Amino acid sequence: MLQPIGDRVIVEVKGAEEQTVGGIVLASNAKEKPIQGKVVAVGGGMYAEDGSKLPMTVQEGDEVLYDKYSGTKVKYEGKEYLVLHEKDILAIVK
Repeated sequence: MLQPIGDRVIVEVKGAEEQTVGGIVLASNAKEKPIQGKVVAVGGGMYAEDGSKLPMTVQEGDEVLYDKYSGTKVKYEGKEYLVLHEKDILAIVK
């Protein structure tokens, strides 16, 4: 498995919606870019100026919402992941 470093987080991207509410099937270029996924790995965190380690807010298994155009797409073992900084995560879905 991939192990992020620093304040990076690896998210398994949820697929974009295939149909509208009315049942119309969307072409791949008309789909909204996904903004939700599941955290599969978390880095160790960043260090403050005084040398203390800052804890990460998210944990493995959290469902999160993130900025639409943030992160780097990575394909690993047939699955698509997004590597992003913790600051690009907007919310944890409860």
